[in-house]
Amino acid sequence: MGLLVFVRNLLLALCLFLVLGFLYYSAWKLHLLQWEEDSNSVVLSFDSAGQTLGSEYDRLGFLLNLDSKLFSKPAPMFLDDSFRKWARIREFVPPFGIKGQDNLIKAILSVTKEYRLTPALDSLRCRRCIIVGNGGVLANKSLGSRIDDYDIVVRLNSAPVKGFEKDVGSKTTLRITYPEGAMQRPEQYERDSLFVLAGFKWQDFKWLKYIVYKERVSASDGFWKSVATRVPKEPPEIRILNPYFIQEAAFTLIGLPFNNGLMGRGCGSDHGTTRL
Repeated sequence: MGLLVFVRNLLLALCLFLVLGFLYYSAWKLHLLQWEEDSNSVVLSFDSAGQTLGSEYDRLGFLLNLDSKLFSKPAPMFLDDSFRKWARIREFVPPFGIKGQDNLIKAILSVTKEYRLTPALDSLRCRRCIIVGNGGVLANKSLGSRIDDYDIVVRLNSAPVKGFEKDVGSKTTLRITYPEGAMQRPEQYERDSLFVLAGFKWQDFKWLKYIVYKERVSASDGFWKSVATRVPKEPPEIRILNPYFIQEAAFTLIGLPFNNGLMGRGCGSDHGTTRL
């Protein structure tokens, strides 16, 4: 039970970073739904059917009062071979689900064959974690040794390590990213970390299949910038983040418009896009 609570708390913070980070770096590609009609309005919350519930979010879109029931459902941190049983994620396209991705995910998992944290992490009695982004706020802060003191260090996207150990530390437990955010130089990757995909669009799963099977990555596969063509990790060191946590962070914690589980241009549900 202690491990489940820890994993839920970790994913709560992690998915907030992922959703907000992806919104920031790709906002120029999107035409998001209008959040507010004027400076005095509030963001409305929606239930699973898209019905308005009330003004539970502040002007920045964050939940005003944290619900203790959030993430109470025991969910695997990573997708495993039972992913088809999760009705909650089968109903939505990426990034909030896996609709239409069954064959790609099955092909990936048939090779990776690992779906949990490493035994070393599972055996830790005290688990303290820290999440490090790639915004540059740690430059010249000399916090590297303090970061390395944490049991689990999660780095997002291309957050650098080599050459910046004094400021950002040298330990990496999980590196969570998507194709456009992944480091493109193999020598930049850490030897002992897990590589975790946060799939924001269907092309991301296709890209991971290329990586796992060591196939040629095509630059014309719908990416909005150049992507890594190789990740120096063996298949058992690769995971897929469960979209359930992105879904909860986006709709419940941040209060994004439900829009039938799509983020898109305009108000019609038929104009949704699978990218945040």
